Amino acid sequence: MQIRDYTKEFKYNWKLAAPVMLGMLGHTLVSLVDNIMVGQLGTAELAAVSLGNSFMFIAMSLGIGFSTAITPLVAEADAENDFAKGKSAFKHGLFLCTVMGVVLFIVVFFAKPLMYSMKQPVEVVELAIPYLDLVAFSLIPLIGFQAFKQFSDGLSFTKYPMYANVIANLINILLNYILIFGKFGFPELGIIGAAYGTLISRFIMVWYLWYILRTKKKSKDYVTNIKFFVLSKSMFKKIINLGIPSAMQMFFEVAIFTAAIWLSGILGKNPLAANQIALNMSSMAFMVGSGLSVACMIRVANQKGFKNYTELRRIAFSFFFMGTLLAICFAIIFFVFNEQLPMLYLDLDDAENFADNTEVIAIASKLLIAAAIFQISDTIQILVLGALRGLQDVKVPTIITFISYWLIGFPICWILGKEEVYGSFGIWIGLIVGLTITSILLSFRFNYLTKKLIRIS
Repeated sequence: MQIRDYTKEFKYNWKLAAPVMLGMLGHTLVSLVDNIMVGQLGTAELAAVSLGNSFMFIAMSLGIGFSTAITPLVAEADAENDFAKGKSAFKHGLFLCTVMGVVLFIVVFFAKPLMYSMKQPVEVVELAIPYLDLVAFSLIPLIGFQAFKQFSDGLSFTKYPMYANVIANLINILLNYILIFGKFGFPELGIIGAAYGTLISRFIMVWYLWYILRTKKKSKDYVTNIKFFVLSKSMFKKIINLGIPSAMQMFFEVAIFTAAIWLSGILGKNPLAANQIALNMSSMAFMVGSGLSVACMIRVANQKGFKNYTELRRIAFSFFFMGTLLAICFAIIFFVFNEQLPMLYLDLDDAENFADNTEVIAIASKLLIAAAIFQISDTIQILVLGALRGLQDVKVPTIITFISYWLIGFPICWILGKEEVYGSFGIWIGLIVGLTITSILLSFRFNYLTKKLIRIS
């Protein structure tokens, strides 16, 4: 095939992926705004939000990862024009996601005391615990929203979750401004204000997406008259068999980045705050790759429903090519502006915290160079995972992610991340290695499976 055979798909790929990207970027943008606002309060507050969110990231990875099982099932049913199968997949997925949201909230709520045994700065822990109380409860509407989102994506309605995200994010930013700094007569709540903004906006987000879907002809019958307690054992089993491995894939990746936060906390509050800045910036780029991954999963699942495996492979590679080009652009931005970007987060005119702020910026600028290096491998691994989920191949990729991140990447983070070795930069070297190995092994897996499907079809 020629390059034209792949690039001609870019326009439709972008049309399908752009709303997903914007929705995901909206989440990260709010996190960026949160961090910038909280950063004005001091490095301890910024580190506290980072520590609290590290627990949230783990819980969210399990819930969001599990919910991705809904998309390929709905997309495949849509390609087959099988309404009953699609509604069953959505109903069972929504039920399981709701249960999972409640369970994850309870686990995070009672896991807070672990912060004291993690060798984190005491002042940071004391700020993080009340923040986490409120943010943990927001897991319930967030995971519920994910069920609606993945269903909507499965019908190729990728723009509606974006609308819900935009509305919720605007509300979140407004509430953060009012409640963090005590504007318009409201009390000044500091980082607790950021937690309230997150909680309220997530309830609005799930309600708004449901409202949009029930007004659309194609989706109305799916999201209304849902008989929650008329359930099928076979569909439960199918979603669980897809959802649990998908959840673990996301968990293994998010957990190693969370471990990077904890390892940074051992080095002190300034390395922890710097890690949060670099992680927040790299998350912006990752959400673009994630948006493409969702679109790739949808199109691969559609082609699987049509049983057109040659076209499936060509479309998937068009996503890999497109994602790599975008990753190179982000890598250049991080590398060129590695010293300027961290300055967005901290107030250098704050004389009292000038020394701390200067140190945080210096550390963060080095970490952005590491982020630039792993952009390509990070994008490829998330795109290939999306393609494999579209094929409903989840078990082997789960093993690959575990080995790459935890048997190889994490030990490197631990060894090189010690203060007497490379410190924060050493932690991120481990991340680079883990992501690179994952991208290579997953690519081999996809190549093997698609060639096999074409050969036997």
